[in-house]
Amino acid sequence: MSRPRRILYVQYTNPAAYPSLGHSATILAKQGWRVLFAGAGVDGVEALRFSTTPNICVHQLTAGTGRRRQWFRYLRFCLWTVGLVLRHRPDWVYLSDPLACPAGLLIRSVTGRRLIYHEHDIPDGGRPSRAMGIVGWARRTLGRCAALCVAPNAPRLERLVRDTGRASAPAIAVFNCPLKDEVVPPRTDRSRGLAVLYHGSLVPARLPLTVLDALTQLPDSVTLDVVGYVPAGAPEYLRHLQAHAAKRGVAHRLRVIGTVPTRQDLFQHARRCDVGLALMPTTSDDPNLRTMAGASNKPFDYLACGLALLVSDLPDWRTLYVDPGYGRVCRPDDPDSLAAALCWFLEHPAETRAMGERGRQRILAEWHYERQFAPVLERLTAAP
Repeated sequence: MSRPRRILYVQYTNPAAYPSLGHSATILAKQGWRVLFAGAGVDGVEALRFSTTPNICVHQLTAGTGRRRQWFRYLRFCLWTVGLVLRHRPDWVYLSDPLACPAGLLIRSVTGRRLIYHEHDIPDGGRPSRAMGIVGWARRTLGRCAALCVAPNAPRLERLVRDTGRASAPAIAVFNCPLKDEVVPPRTDRSRGLAVLYHGSLVPARLPLTVLDALTQLPDSVTLDVVGYVPAGAPEYLRHLQAHAAKRGVAHRLRVIGTVPTRQDLFQHARRCDVGLALMPTTSDDPNLRTMAGASNKPFDYLACGLALLVSDLPDWRTLYVDPGYGRVCRPDDPDSLAAALCWFLEHPAETRAMGERGRQRILAEWHYERQFAPVLERLTAAP
């Protein structure tokens, strides 16, 4: 009997911070693959975890402190991943962030394993330190020699191909959609008012204070639930958010759920809400914020739960989510614009529910990871 196929995912973070990795691993595990994750603990996302799934095993190095200890930890991570490859002999190694690229090149040099590089976020284009210069070199090299490159939408894929000089080698865009199995049943009830949900990292760019200012213009029946985590780069923002809510007199309408460990917990809560917030700044120097349509899992998760969407008034977001009838737009920096959009949802409950259901049907038909990941799966299973 031939042994099951094996794949090792390598990322220098908690792999559960990237839902799409869990989705692809689940798809492979259901087909009999043995899946192993090699990650590293990171402050802010340490509570996130994948649901227990047969054939999937997650290993993480603990978080380190201090600059020198971080260097030793990173070197240990690279050597550790090589050891895992030598021990488990995976058919593929799936790298999923720039910091994993040096480890990937070491793995390729020592073991000759085939590599896939899935870049979720565009690396910071500022002046690099010596260490990040090495990471950038490794990214460019691996981007040319990997058997396949993957990114969450066309603009990010084009940037990856351009940065690395990949030219004609295979490269695929895969939206960050939920699994088809995650889609909830049709909604049969509605809250008495309007329950608005935000989920994700708690940072000003994605959940601005203007949302709380907008609540002051709306009835008490409009509430905001926040499910998310405090990233290392914005440790004080949650307290700032709560203080602003108290100052504006809407603290009783802001419910901070905090981090929920698994996506099942998230979806269980989301299905009780009506509208999902997926806001991006309308102007930004950050290329990631300018290329979030399709890369952000928020809208797809909301639609999988039957929620209507409230998104920023940006051309790509309009085309993807608003023109097909799944939500409405607003200017996220303008409390009046936010309030007017939320008021429309409040006053049009049937239309709001219909938007969410249309989106839920689109997830079932097309925007699910089983379909999005199919070209990558074909590559994984077709190669000898």
